Amino acid sequence: MWGPRRRLRDRPVLVATAVVAVSGAVGIWLVSNAVFPYYSLNHDEGVYLQQAAMLLDGKLWLQPPIDGSFRPWFFVEGSRGLYPKYAPVPAAMFAVGELLGGYRLALAGIGGGVLALTAATVREVFDARTGLLAAVFVGFSPLFVVDASVFLPYAPTTLLNLGFAYGYLRADRTGSRRCAALAGGSIGLAFFARPFTAVLFAVPFIAHALWTLYRDPRGALPRQATTAALGVAGVVLALAYNAVVTGSPLTFPYQAFAPLDGLGFGQRRLLDHELVYTPRLALEVSRTVLTALYTDWVAGGLFGTALAAGGVAVVLRRRSSPRALTLAGLFVSVGVGNAYFWGNYNILGVLDRAGDGLIATHGPYYHFDLLVPTAAFAAVGALYAGRWLRDVADDRLSARRARVVLVVGLLVSGGAFAGITAGSLDERLGRNAEITDTYEDAYEPVENPPTDAVVLLPDTYGDWLNHPFQPLRNEPGFDGETVYALRDRPFAVADEYPERDLYRYAFRGFWNPPDGSPETARLQPVTVASGERLRLNATVGVPSGATSVTVRLSGANDTSAYYGTTPTDGSVDFSVDVTDESLTLVGENGTTDSVARPADGPVVATAFIDYPGGTGFTYRIEMPVERLDGETRALSPELEWCRDARACDGAAAYVPGHGPDGIFVETELAADPNT
Repeated sequence: MWGPRRRLRDRPVLVATAVVAVSGAVGIWLVSNAVFPYYSLNHDEGVYLQQAAMLLDGKLWLQPPIDGSFRPWFFVEGSRGLYPKYAPVPAAMFAVGELLGGYRLALAGIGGGVLALTAATVREVFDARTGLLAAVFVGFSPLFVVDASVFLPYAPTTLLNLGFAYGYLRADRTGSRRCAALAGGSIGLAFFARPFTAVLFAVPFIAHALWTLYRDPRGALPRQATTAALGVAGVVLALAYNAVVTGSPLTFPYQAFAPLDGLGFGQRRLLDHELVYTPRLALEVSRTVLTALYTDWVAGGLFGTALAAGGVAVVLRRRSSPRALTLAGLFVSVGVGNAYFWGNYNILGVLDRAGDGLIATHGPYYHFDLLVPTAAFAAVGALYAGRWLRDVADDRLSARRARVVLVVGLLVSGGAFAGITAGSLDERLGRNAEITDTYEDAYEPVENPPTDAVVLLPDTYGDWLNHPFQPLRNEPGFDGETVYALRDRPFAVADEYPERDLYRYAFRGFWNPPDGSPETARLQPVTVASGERLRLNATVGVPSGATSVTVRLSGANDTSAYYGTTPTDGSVDFSVDVTDESLTLVGENGTTDSVARPADGPVVATAFIDYPGGTGFTYRIEMPVERLDGETRALSPELEWCRDARACDGAAAYVPGHGPDGIFVETELAADPNT
C-alpha cells in the first residue's frame, strides 16, 4: 500500500525527483538558446511557430495579400486561406510559452514535465527510486536533450502520452475517476496532436484495460469508461478540426497537403520525393533507426541499453505485475508499429551513408516515446545490478571489504556510464552547434531586421517561406515591423507595400549548413525606378594581373551585345540603357551595342575578368524589369561575383568586403529620359 510510512520514506526521493525535473527544464532552456538560437535543420519548427502565432492571433487560416509570394513551408491552400498541415495541439503548447514571456519557456516546461511524469509513471509501476533513476536516464539521453530543445511535436506529444500513462496507472491502483479523466483527456489530446503516435502508445494500455475488465468488470468499468469517454472526445475534436479546415472529418490536413504521405506500404509521395515503401524496406529502415537509437541516442549508449535489457529480464524472471508488462509492451507497439510509417526512411537520408539525413542531428525522433520504457527498465536493471553486487560482496567478503568493493563497482560503472553519455551528448550537440555557427553568419545581416520594411527572400527550396529561413517569419496579418516575401514577384510586393522600404536578402554559397555553407550574406537596399528610358550604371572591380574585361548583355532570342576593354585603373565602367523595345550596352569610351529586349524576364549583364592562361571570374548583374502603363519599371539589380560559372545564378551573391582585394561591384539605377 502507498501509505503514510511509504510516503515519508520516499519524500527525499521525491524531492530529488523534483530537482531533476527543474534542472532538466533549465537545461533544455539553456540548450535551446545556446545551440538552437536560429532553430535547427528541421524546417518544421517554423511551421509550428507560425501556427502558434496564428493561434495567439485567433486565426486558423492565413490570407496573404499576394498569391504565391507569402506561402509558408508546409501550408495547405484551402478555400478560406492557407492552413498548416499539422494539428494545432503542439503549436498551442508553444503558444502558452509566448504568453508567459517567450516561446522557449514552453520548451523548458515541456521538458521538465516529461521528466516529472516519467518519474511519476515509473513510480506507479515500480517505486520512487526507480522513477527517479528513470527520469535521470531520460534527462541525459541525447534524443531528449536535442528534441526537447527544438519546436517539434515529439516531446509535447510524449508529455501528453505520459499524462495518460500516469493517470491510467494511478487510476488502476486507486480507482480514482479523476485520474482516469486525466488519462482520457491526455490521450485524447495526444491523438489530436499526432494520431498514430498516440495509438501506438495506447495499445499496451488498451490491452491492460481489457484484461482488467475481464478480471473485474464491476470494479474496472467506471474508471475505464471515464478514460475511454474522454479519449474518444479527443478523437471527435480532431475530426471536427479536420472538418473545419479540410472540409472532411476523415481528411487530416497532412493528407490534404500530400495524399500519399501517410501510413502503409506501396507508393509514397511528399512533394517531389517519392518511392515504393515495401515491408522489406520497412524492416531495413527499422533496424537502422533502432540501432541508432540504442547505440547513440539513449543515455549510456550500449551500456544503458544493456541495463534496460537486464531490467526487462529481471521483470520477466520475477513474473512481475501486468502493469510492468504493459510498460514493456511499448517496446513492441512503438518499435514495431513505426515500421508502418515511411517517415522513418526519410530521416535517414542515404541508407548506406553514415551520418546522413536528419537522424544525424535530431536522432530517431519518431521513436521518442521509446525513451520511457527504456529509462524505466534501465533503472530497474541498474538497481538490480547494485543489489546483486552488494549481496555478492556481503556473502564473500568482510563487511569492510564489501563496502569497498561496492563503492568501487559503483564508481567504475557510474564513471563509464557518465563518460559514454557525456561523449555522446558532446558529439550530438557539437554537430548542431557547428550548424548554428553557419546560421550565425547567414543571418547576421537580419539579426536586427529593418523596421517598416519588406525583405525579398530567395526561393532556395522552391516557392516557400521559412524553408529554409525559419527565423524570418511573418506576423499572421502580414503587417509586422518587417514583412518577408519571396522574390519572384517583386513588383507586386512593392506595389502592395508602397510606403515601406524594400530590401533583398542574398547569401554567398549553396544553402548547406552541415558543410559550412553559406559563408556570408547581405541585406541589399532596393530602389524602384520607372520611366520611358532607364539607365543602369555599373562599376566593377578588376584586381591586378587581369588582362581584359568582356561585358556581355543578353537580349531576346539568344542575342547578345558586347563590350571589351583592357583595364587600366583597377575598375571598368559601363551602362545599360533600357527601353520598351531595346537594351543598349554603353562602354567607357562611348561605344554602344544594342539588342532587342526580351519580352519578359530580367535584364542580365555579365562581366568576365580574364587572367593570363584563360582563368578568371565573372560578375553577374540581374535587374528585374517590367512594362506597366506605358512605362518601364526596374528594381536595383541582384549582384554576384563567381569563381565558378555553375554557382553564378543564385549561389554567389556579392557581399561588400568579402573576397580578394580588388573585388567590388557598384550600381546606380535611375530614369534617364534624355539618353
